[in-house]
Amino acid sequence: MDGIVVADDSALARMIIIKSLEMLGIDSARIIEASNGQEALVAIKHHSVSLLVTDLNMPKMDGEKLIRWIKASPKLNSISIVVVSSMGNPAKERQLKELGVDYVLNKPVKLVELKKVICPDYAEDTKYSTC
Repeated sequence: MDGIVVADDSALARMIIIKSLEMLGIDSARIIEASNGQEALVAIKHHSVSLLVTDLNMPKMDGEKLIRWIKASPKLNSISIVVVSSMGNPAKERQLKELGVDYVLNKPVKLVELKKVICPDYAEDTKYSTC
């Protein structure tokens, strides 16, 4: 896996996601933080990124606009996208999936849910070990 961009305007939410990724065995050097969609887009354009974990409600460029931009770009549209949001809206979740979002997780993100997304060979009995 290439780099991972974690985009959220909440420093605490970013920290929780990053610590969870590290607990799953992701090297912290591969994780790039962004506090809004514009920062995330710059990071994605300048680094080899295979995964974006993003919030929807962010300043400057929201998560949905970021997703639309990525999915419209032939160079970037293969990036996997996980939305982590507190919206809890099934209609919005369907809309995001139609845009090309791979997974939608609720805030606060739980390690076991993130592991199901990040680790392809996930098994319940090893939920706290690395991928």
